[in-house]
Amino acid sequence: MVQSQISKYAFVSVHRSWFSKRLTQPLSKPKTVKCSMEFLKIQSETPQSEPKSGFHLMQPLRENNSLRSVRTVKLTYAAQFDLEKPVKVRILTVLKCACTNGTEVQGEEKEWVYTPEPTGVAGSRIRDFHCVYYGKEYMECTWESGPVQPPNSQHYLYYWHREMDETKECPEYIILSEGRRGCRFPRESLLEFSKFNLCVNGSSPAGSLKMAYFSIEVQNHVKPAVVSSVHISEIDGELKLDWSPPSGQVPEHCLEYEVESSTTMENGKEKQEKMVLQNLEDTSYGVPREAESQKTCFRIRSKVNMYCADGGFWSDWSQTKCTEDKETQYIPKWTYLGLVGLMVIGIAGVIILCLSLWILKKICIKKINKKDALYTLYKEKVNETMPTILSPIFK
Repeated sequence: MVQSQISKYAFVSVHRSWFSKRLTQPLSKPKTVKCSMEFLKIQSETPQSEPKSGFHLMQPLRENNSLRSVRTVKLTYAAQFDLEKPVKVRILTVLKCACTNGTEVQGEEKEWVYTPEPTGVAGSRIRDFHCVYYGKEYMECTWESGPVQPPNSQHYLYYWHREMDETKECPEYIILSEGRRGCRFPRESLLEFSKFNLCVNGSSPAGSLKMAYFSIEVQNHVKPAVVSSVHISEIDGELKLDWSPPSGQVPEHCLEYEVESSTTMENGKEKQEKMVLQNLEDTSYGVPREAESQKTCFRIRSKVNMYCADGGFWSDWSQTKCTEDKETQYIPKWTYLGLVGLMVIGIAGVIILCLSLWILKKICIKKINKKDALYTLYKEKVNETMPTILSPIFK
Protein backbone atom coordinates (compact mmCIF):
# COMPACT_ATOMS: atom_id res chain seq x y z
CA MET A 1 0.00 0.00 0.00
CA VAL A 2 1.28 3.47 -0.90
CA GLN A 3 0.18 6.63 0.85
CA SER A 4 0.87 10.31 0.21
CA GLN A 5 0.51 13.13 2.69
CA ILE A 6 1.68 16.68 3.28
CA SER A 7 4.14 17.28 6.10
CA LYS A 8 4.24 20.81 7.58
CA TYR A 9 7.59 22.31 8.60
CA ALA A 10 9.34 18.97 8.39
CA PHE A 11 12.25 18.43 6.06
CA VAL A 12 12.48 14.63 6.47
CA SER A 13 10.17 14.12 9.41
CA VAL A 14 7.28 11.66 9.20
CA HIS A 15 5.22 13.70 11.64
CA ARG A 16 2.79 16.49 10.85
CA SER A 17 3.68 19.75 12.56
CA TRP A 18 1.57 22.90 12.24
CA PHE A 19 2.68 26.34 13.27
CA SER A 20 -0.24 28.56 14.12
CA LYS A 21 -0.22 32.15 15.25
CA ARG A 22 -3.13 33.89 16.87
CA LEU A 23 -3.49 37.43 15.55
CA THR A 24 -5.41 39.94 17.61
CA GLN A 25 -7.55 42.39 15.65
CA PRO A 26 -8.56 45.60 17.41
CA LEU A 27 -11.84 45.93 15.50
CA SER A 28 -12.81 42.32 15.00
CA LYS A 29 -12.79 38.92 16.59
CA PRO A 30 -9.26 37.44 16.89
CA LYS A 31 -8.44 35.04 14.11
CA THR A 32 -5.97 32.17 13.86
CA VAL A 33 -3.79 32.18 10.75
CA LYS A 34 -1.63 29.21 9.86
CA CYS A 35 1.51 29.82 7.81
CA SER A 36 3.11 26.59 6.70
CA MET A 37 6.12 25.73 4.58
CA GLU A 38 5.09 22.34 3.30
CA PHE A 39 7.02 19.33 2.11
CA LEU A 40 5.54 16.40 0.25
CA LYS A 41 6.25 13.03 1.84
CA ILE A 42 5.73 9.74 0.06
CA GLN A 43 5.37 6.75 2.37
CA SER A 44 5.12 3.13 1.22
CA GLU A 45 4.65 -0.20 2.96
CA THR A 46 5.58 -3.64 1.63
CA PRO A 47 4.93 -7.08 3.14
CA GLN A 48 7.95 -8.65 4.80
CA SER A 49 7.57 -11.75 2.60
CA GLU A 50 8.25 -9.82 -0.61
CA PRO A 51 11.78 -9.64 -2.01
CA LYS A 52 13.73 -6.47 -1.36
CA SER A 53 12.70 -3.82 -3.86
CA GLY A 54 13.26 -0.16 -4.59
CA PHE A 55 11.04 2.76 -5.50
CA HIS A 56 11.28 5.15 -8.42
CA LEU A 57 9.79 8.59 -7.80
CA MET A 58 9.28 11.39 -10.31
CA GLN A 59 8.69 14.90 -9.03
CA PRO A 60 8.44 18.26 -10.86
CA LEU A 61 11.36 20.67 -10.86
CA ARG A 62 10.68 24.20 -9.61
CA GLU A 63 12.38 25.93 -12.54
CA ASN A 64 10.15 24.24 -15.11
CA ASN A 65 7.44 21.65 -15.15
CA SER A 66 9.66 18.73 -16.20
CA LEU A 67 9.95 15.71 -13.91
CA ARG A 68 12.99 14.74 -11.88
CA SER A 69 13.56 11.07 -11.12
CA VAL A 70 14.69 9.77 -7.75
CA ARG A 71 15.44 6.14 -6.84
CA THR A 72 15.50 4.99 -3.23
CA VAL A 73 15.23 1.76 -1.23
CA LYS A 74 13.73 3.64 1.70
CA LEU A 75 10.03 3.68 2.43
CA THR A 76 9.85 7.46 2.86
CA TYR A 77 10.98 10.41 0.81
CA ALA A 78 10.53 14.15 1.44
CA ALA A 79 11.09 17.12 -0.86
CA GLN A 80 10.29 20.82 -0.81
CA PHE A 81 7.81 22.28 -3.30
CA ASP A 82 6.30 25.61 -4.24
CA LEU A 83 2.99 25.41 -2.41
CA GLU A 84 1.42 28.14 -4.51
CA LYS A 85 1.48 25.81 -7.51
CA PRO A 86 0.07 22.32 -8.05
CA VAL A 87 2.43 19.45 -7.17
CA LYS A 88 2.43 16.22 -9.18
CA VAL A 89 4.20 13.05 -7.96
CA ARG A 90 4.47 9.67 -9.61
CA ILE A 91 5.77 6.49 -7.94
CA LEU A 92 6.37 2.93 -9.04
CA THR A 93 8.09 -0.16 -7.61
CA VAL A 94 11.31 -1.42 -9.17
CA LEU A 95 12.29 -5.09 -8.60
CA LYS A 96 15.61 -6.65 -9.54
CA CYS A 97 16.75 -9.91 -7.92
CA ALA A 98 17.43 -13.60 -8.58
CA CYS A 99 13.76 -14.38 -9.10
CA THR A 100 13.72 -11.98 -12.06
CA ASN A 101 16.92 -13.49 -13.54
CA GLY A 102 18.74 -10.22 -12.87
CA THR A 103 16.45 -8.18 -15.07
CA GLU A 104 14.67 -5.08 -13.83
CA VAL A 105 10.91 -5.34 -13.47
CA GLN A 106 8.82 -2.22 -12.94
CA GLY A 107 5.46 -2.19 -11.25
CA GLU A 108 2.40 -0.16 -12.07
CA GLU A 109 2.91 3.60 -11.92
CA LYS A 110 0.80 5.60 -9.47
CA GLU A 111 0.26 9.37 -9.65
CA TRP A 112 -0.89 11.93 -7.09
CA VAL A 113 -1.60 15.61 -7.62
CA TYR A 114 -1.70 18.10 -4.75
CA THR A 115 -3.47 21.36 -5.54
CA PRO A 116 -3.27 24.16 -2.94
CA GLU A 117 -6.64 25.37 -1.81
CA PRO A 118 -7.18 29.09 -2.55
CA THR A 119 -7.63 30.90 0.75
CA GLY A 120 -7.56 34.53 1.80
CA VAL A 121 -9.01 37.73 0.43
CA ALA A 122 -8.67 37.84 -3.35
CA GLY A 123 -5.92 40.22 -4.50
CA SER A 124 -4.37 40.54 -1.03
CA ARG A 125 -1.16 38.61 -1.77
CA ILE A 126 1.94 40.81 -1.27
CA ARG A 127 3.99 42.04 -4.24
CA ASP A 128 7.62 42.97 -5.02
CA PHE A 129 9.18 40.77 -2.32
CA HIS A 130 12.88 41.60 -2.24
CA CYS A 131 15.73 40.61 0.11
CA VAL A 132 19.17 42.25 0.45
CA TYR A 133 21.95 40.96 2.70
CA TYR A 134 23.86 44.16 3.56
CA GLY A 135 27.58 43.52 3.98
CA LYS A 136 26.77 40.10 5.45
CA GLU A 137 25.85 41.90 8.65
CA TYR A 138 22.06 41.94 8.44
CA MET A 139 19.39 41.17 5.85
CA GLU A 140 16.29 43.16 5.00
CA CYS A 141 13.31 41.69 3.16
CA THR A 142 10.73 44.19 1.97
CA TRP A 143 7.43 43.97 0.13
CA GLU A 144 4.48 45.97 -1.10
CA SER A 145 0.89 45.23 -0.22
CA GLY A 146 -1.37 43.53 -2.73
CA PRO A 147 -3.77 45.35 -5.06
CA VAL A 148 -6.51 44.72 -2.51
CA GLN A 149 -5.60 45.91 0.97
CA PRO A 150 -8.49 45.58 3.45
CA PRO A 151 -8.64 48.30 6.14
CA ASN A 152 -6.84 47.55 9.43
CA SER A 153 -4.96 44.61 7.90
CA GLN A 154 -1.68 43.38 9.37
CA HIS A 155 1.12 41.39 7.76
CA TYR A 156 3.21 38.69 9.45
CA LEU A 157 6.42 37.04 8.31
CA TYR A 158 7.70 33.63 9.39
CA TYR A 159 10.98 31.96 8.44
CA TRP A 160 12.64 28.58 8.73
CA HIS A 161 15.83 26.78 7.64
CA ARG A 162 17.14 23.26 8.15
CA GLU A 163 18.94 24.00 11.41
CA MET A 164 15.79 25.31 13.10
CA ASP A 165 13.47 23.04 15.06
CA GLU A 166 10.46 25.21 14.33
CA THR A 167 9.48 28.35 12.50
CA LYS A 168 9.98 31.78 14.01
CA GLU A 169 8.36 35.12 13.45
CA CYS A 170 10.23 38.12 12.10
CA PRO A 171 12.66 39.39 14.77
CA GLU A 172 12.28 43.06 13.75
CA TYR A 173 9.61 44.42 11.45
CA ILE A 174 10.23 47.39 9.16
CA ILE A 175 7.26 49.67 9.77
CA LEU A 176 6.26 52.47 7.42
CA SER A 177 3.26 54.76 7.48
CA GLU A 178 1.24 52.10 5.63
CA GLY A 179 2.13 49.44 8.20
CA ARG A 180 4.56 46.52 8.15
CA ARG A 181 6.49 46.53 4.90
CA GLY A 182 9.54 44.44 5.70
CA CYS A 183 11.63 42.44 8.14
CA ARG A 184 15.20 42.87 9.34
CA PHE A 185 17.19 39.72 10.17
CA PRO A 186 20.37 39.78 12.27
CA ARG A 187 23.33 37.80 10.97
CA GLU A 188 22.88 35.17 13.69
CA SER A 189 19.43 34.17 12.40
CA LEU A 190 20.62 33.45 8.84
CA LEU A 191 22.09 30.31 7.28
CA GLU A 192 24.13 30.44 4.09
CA PHE A 193 24.29 27.80 1.34
CA SER A 194 20.94 26.40 2.37
CA LYS A 195 17.32 27.11 1.56
CA PHE A 196 16.04 29.99 3.66
CA ASN A 197 12.26 29.73 3.60
CA LEU A 198 9.90 32.63 4.19
CA CYS A 199 6.15 32.97 4.41
CA VAL A 200 4.23 36.23 4.55
CA ASN A 201 0.57 36.14 5.51
CA GLY A 202 -1.80 38.50 7.24
CA SER A 203 -5.18 39.08 8.76
CA SER A 204 -7.88 41.71 8.59
CA PRO A 205 -11.49 42.21 9.70
CA ALA A 206 -12.49 41.10 6.19
CA GLY A 207 -10.63 37.81 6.56
CA SER A 208 -7.13 36.39 6.31
CA LEU A 209 -4.78 37.67 3.60
CA LYS A 210 -3.39 35.38 0.95
CA MET A 211 -0.17 33.61 1.92
CA ALA A 212 3.03 34.11 -0.10
CA TYR A 213 5.93 31.63 0.01
CA PHE A 214 9.54 32.36 -0.88
CA SER A 215 12.73 30.31 -0.76
CA ILE A 216 16.13 31.99 -1.16
CA GLU A 217 19.82 31.37 -0.49
CA VAL A 218 21.06 34.35 1.45
CA GLN A 219 24.65 34.28 0.10
CA ASN A 220 23.19 35.16 -3.33
CA HIS A 221 21.62 38.38 -2.01
CA VAL A 222 24.71 40.14 -0.60
CA LYS A 223 25.23 43.86 -1.22
CA PRO A 224 28.65 45.09 -0.01
CA ALA A 225 29.13 48.44 1.68
CA VAL A 226 30.45 51.46 -0.21
CA VAL A 227 34.14 51.39 -1.16
CA SER A 228 35.99 53.96 0.94
CA SER A 229 39.34 55.80 1.05
CA VAL A 230 39.85 56.25 -2.69
CA HIS A 231 43.17 57.93 -3.63
CA ILE A 232 44.72 58.91 -6.99
CA SER A 233 48.43 59.43 -7.65
CA GLU A 234 50.44 60.04 -10.83
CA ILE A 235 53.87 58.47 -11.32
CA ASP A 236 55.81 58.64 -14.60
CA GLY A 237 52.73 59.39 -16.66
CA GLU A 238 50.62 56.62 -15.09
CA LEU A 239 47.57 57.15 -12.93
CA LYS A 240 47.40 54.81 -9.93
CA LEU A 241 44.13 54.29 -8.11
CA ASP A 242 44.17 52.92 -4.54
CA TRP A 243 41.21 52.15 -2.28
CA SER A 244 40.24 50.27 0.86
CA PRO A 245 37.90 47.24 0.83
CA PRO A 246 34.34 47.93 1.98
CA SER A 247 33.49 47.44 5.62
CA GLY A 248 31.42 44.48 6.72
CA GLN A 249 31.77 40.70 6.87
CA VAL A 250 32.39 39.99 3.17
CA PRO A 251 35.87 38.37 2.77
CA GLU A 252 38.25 40.34 0.57
CA HIS A 253 38.89 37.37 -1.73
CA CYS A 254 35.14 37.21 -2.46
CA LEU A 255 34.99 40.71 -3.96
CA GLU A 256 35.26 41.95 -7.49
CA TYR A 257 35.38 45.64 -8.39
CA GLU A 258 34.10 47.83 -11.19
CA VAL A 259 36.06 51.00 -11.97
CA GLU A 260 34.36 53.76 -13.94
CA SER A 261 36.54 56.52 -15.40
CA SER A 262 35.55 59.78 -17.05
CA THR A 263 38.27 61.71 -18.89
CA THR A 264 37.91 65.29 -20.07
CA MET A 265 40.07 65.87 -23.17
CA GLU A 266 41.75 69.15 -24.12
CA ASN A 267 39.23 69.66 -26.94
CA GLY A 268 36.39 69.61 -24.39
CA LYS A 269 35.09 66.12 -25.19
CA GLU A 270 34.53 63.45 -22.50
CA LYS A 271 35.58 59.81 -22.68
CA GLN A 272 33.99 57.23 -20.34
CA GLU A 273 35.15 53.67 -19.65
CA LYS A 274 34.17 50.83 -17.29
CA MET A 275 36.40 47.97 -16.23
CA VAL A 276 35.51 44.96 -14.02
CA LEU A 277 38.51 43.78 -11.98
CA GLN A 278 38.70 40.24 -10.60
CA ASN A 279 41.31 38.28 -8.65
CA LEU A 280 43.20 41.38 -7.55
CA GLU A 281 46.26 40.85 -5.39
CA ASP A 282 45.68 44.25 -3.81
CA THR A 283 43.12 47.02 -4.03
CA SER A 284 44.87 49.15 -6.66
CA TYR A 285 44.61 49.78 -10.36
CA GLY A 286 46.90 51.61 -12.76
CA VAL A 287 46.17 53.19 -16.15
CA PRO A 288 48.38 55.33 -18.42
CA ARG A 289 47.41 58.99 -18.57
CA GLU A 290 46.46 60.09 -22.05
CA ALA A 291 48.60 62.87 -23.46
CA GLU A 292 45.64 65.01 -24.50
CA SER A 293 43.69 64.53 -21.27
CA GLN A 294 43.00 67.51 -19.04
CA LYS A 295 41.27 65.79 -16.10
CA THR A 296 40.32 62.18 -15.22
CA CYS A 297 37.75 61.20 -12.57
CA PHE A 298 37.20 57.73 -11.04
CA ARG A 299 34.58 55.99 -8.92
CA ILE A 300 34.43 52.36 -7.73
CA ARG A 301 31.86 49.80 -6.58
CA SER A 302 32.09 46.16 -5.52
CA LYS A 303 30.17 42.90 -5.71
CA VAL A 304 30.55 39.32 -4.48
CA ASN A 305 32.31 37.34 -7.23
CA MET A 306 31.19 34.08 -8.82
CA TYR A 307 33.56 32.02 -6.67
CA CYS A 308 31.66 32.84 -3.48
CA ALA A 309 28.05 33.13 -4.68
CA ASP A 310 25.82 32.59 -7.69
CA GLY A 311 24.47 36.13 -7.57
CA GLY A 312 24.41 39.36 -5.65
CA PHE A 313 24.06 43.12 -5.90
CA TRP A 314 26.55 45.82 -6.77
CA SER A 315 27.32 48.21 -3.96
CA ASP A 316 26.60 51.90 -4.26
CA TRP A 317 29.26 53.94 -6.07
CA SER A 318 32.07 55.45 -4.05
CA GLN A 319 32.71 59.18 -4.00
CA THR A 320 34.18 60.50 -7.26
CA LYS A 321 37.91 61.32 -7.16
CA CYS A 322 39.59 63.40 -9.88
CA THR A 323 43.13 64.31 -10.95
CA GLU A 324 44.30 67.92 -10.92
CA ASP A 325 43.43 70.03 -13.97
CA LYS A 326 46.18 70.73 -16.48
CA GLU A 327 46.75 74.48 -17.04
CA THR A 328 46.17 74.21 -20.75
CA GLN A 329 43.56 75.82 -22.89
CA TYR A 330 42.13 74.55 -26.10
CA ILE A 331 43.25 76.54 -29.17
CA PRO A 332 41.32 76.02 -32.40
CA LYS A 333 43.35 74.66 -35.31
CA TRP A 334 42.75 77.69 -37.52
CA THR A 335 44.59 79.93 -35.03
CA TYR A 336 47.83 77.92 -35.25
CA LEU A 337 48.67 79.47 -38.66
CA GLY A 338 48.21 82.96 -37.23
CA LEU A 339 50.48 82.14 -34.31
CA VAL A 340 53.17 80.80 -36.65
CA GLY A 341 52.91 83.92 -38.82
CA LEU A 342 53.29 86.18 -35.78
CA MET A 343 56.35 84.26 -34.68
CA VAL A 344 57.97 84.62 -38.14
CA ILE A 345 57.22 88.35 -38.26
CA GLY A 346 58.64 88.80 -34.75
CA ILE A 347 61.86 86.96 -35.60
CA ALA A 348 62.27 88.96 -38.83
CA GLY A 349 61.73 92.20 -36.92
CA VAL A 350 64.39 91.28 -34.39
CA ILE A 351 66.87 90.48 -37.18
CA ILE A 352 66.17 93.79 -38.97
CA LEU A 353 66.56 95.70 -35.70
CA CYS A 354 69.88 94.05 -35.00
CA LEU A 355 71.16 94.86 -38.50
CA SER A 356 70.03 98.48 -38.15
CA LEU A 357 71.86 98.86 -34.84
CA TRP A 358 75.00 97.30 -36.29
CA ILE A 359 75.01 99.67 -39.29
CA LEU A 360 74.38 102.69 -37.04
CA LYS A 361 77.28 101.65 -34.84
CA LYS A 362 79.62 101.45 -37.83
CA ILE A 363 78.62 104.97 -38.98
CA CYS A 364 79.18 106.44 -35.51
CA ILE A 365 82.59 104.82 -35.20
CA LYS A 366 83.70 106.30 -38.55
CA LYS A 367 82.60 109.80 -37.53
CA ILE A 368 84.45 109.55 -34.24
CA ASN A 369 87.64 108.36 -35.97
CA LYS A 370 87.41 111.25 -38.47
CA LYS A 371 86.92 113.79 -35.68
CA ASP A 372 89.93 112.41 -33.77
CA ALA A 373 92.11 112.80 -36.88
CA LEU A 374 91.11 116.45 -37.39
CA TYR A 375 91.73 117.25 -33.74
CA THR A 376 95.19 115.72 -33.87
CA LEU A 377 96.11 117.80 -36.96
CA TYR A 378 94.79 120.93 -35.26
CA LYS A 379 97.03 120.36 -32.21
CA GLU A 380 100.04 119.94 -34.38
CA LYS A 381 99.42 123.28 -36.13
CA VAL A 382 98.89 125.07 -32.84
CA ASN A 383 102.12 123.71 -31.38
CA GLU A 384 104.04 124.98 -34.35
CA THR A 385 102.72 128.58 -34.12
CA MET A 386 102.47 129.11 -30.38
CA PRO A 387 105.39 129.91 -28.09
CA THR A 388 107.00 127.09 -26.17
CA ILE A 389 105.90 128.40 -22.81
CA LEU A 390 102.22 128.11 -23.80
CA SER A 391 102.39 124.69 -25.45
CA PRO A 392 101.53 122.70 -22.25
CA ILE A 393 98.11 124.32 -22.26
CA PHE A 394 97.19 122.76 -25.68
CA LYS A 395 98.42 119.27 -24.96
